[in-house]
Amino acid sequence: MRVDAFDFHLPEDRIALRPAEPRDTARMLVVRPGAAPELEDRIVRDLPDFLRPGDAVVVNDTRVIPAALEGVRSREGGSDVAVEATLIKRLTPDRWRAFAKPGKRLRVGDRIRFGGEGGACLLGTLDGAVAAKEEDGSIVLAFDLAGDVLDEAVAAVGHMPIPPYIAARRHEDARDKDDYQTLFARVAGSVAAPTASLHFTPDLLARMAATGATLHKVTLHVGPGTFLPVKAEDTSGHTMHAEWGEVTRETADALNAVKAKGGRIFTIGSTSTRLIESAAGEDGLIRPFVGETDIFITPGYRFRAVDGMLTNFHLPRSTLVMLVAAFIGHEPQKRAYAHAIAENYRFYSYGDACLLLPQGGA
Repeated sequence: MRVDAFDFHLPEDRIALRPAEPRDTARMLVVRPGAAPELEDRIVRDLPDFLRPGDAVVVNDTRVIPAALEGVRSREGGSDVAVEATLIKRLTPDRWRAFAKPGKRLRVGDRIRFGGEGGACLLGTLDGAVAAKEEDGSIVLAFDLAGDVLDEAVAAVGHMPIPPYIAARRHEDARDKDDYQTLFARVAGSVAAPTASLHFTPDLLARMAATGATLHKVTLHVGPGTFLPVKAEDTSGHTMHAEWGEVTRETADALNAVKAKGGRIFTIGSTSTRLIESAAGEDGLIRPFVGETDIFITPGYRFRAVDGMLTNFHLPRSTLVMLVAAFIGHEPQKRAYAHAIAENYRFYSYGDACLLLPQGGA
């Protein structure tokens, strides 16, 4: 399918720079293809109105690490150069793949000191070297520390890796440390937030529980590739970045029991959706899953387990818009996005949400 079929014009002022306060007051566009009305303007706090006793709500409990690093490259016989690096995937206990600026000026063997006061003080610093340069423009950083000690050092010197469409309009600040972390954040490993879960508050969880719906957690470490526009002309030419995830046996059994009793599975965000679909077989049963998934969901995909999804509004030409189109149909997706733009909904990570109900009912 042609990628330009998923393009649309989004005015720049629709990009949210901060989340709604309180979180669950964000707007929520309910999309029920085939129902009357097809589109309904609500807020996230209304989500329990669409749940039934016995339904399951699945969230991603990944935790965003402060993956944005600033440092100085030193090279024998050469001048120092300021370096910005964003960690994107852990390869070994001491190595990460990263995007770096200025990547072209880095060579294999270059030493980089991250953190500190201008690189002069060892306190609060993290040292590493460029171990490799990849074809996609990324580099491999080999740090002098490993394992938990490396994690602690990254936490000490790193910053929240807010998305580029926000960073282009304002700097990351202290508020982002909380704003860009979900209520469910537990397992460290993501370099981008599972943004649909940013809308949740303790009060909303209590109201959901009162409906008789149950909450279940899975883990998928989100990488930056999920949010990037697709550069290929056709979806068949795009390769998804693999991301690590886990669905435990306990969670798989619980979700299968929900389905067996006639309950529905609602996933919160595209990350939970992709992971549950990766764990589900053709028979619809969800099985324990541990490992990487590069599932690419586009129109024509038959969903095996997920019945409803809460997700934010996504970038033009992104794999996430394609997933939405696959879930509710391409034409309903286009109508929903046109409505959202016309009605001044806020887009992207800190923006508003849409509740997708492909079966047309609550």
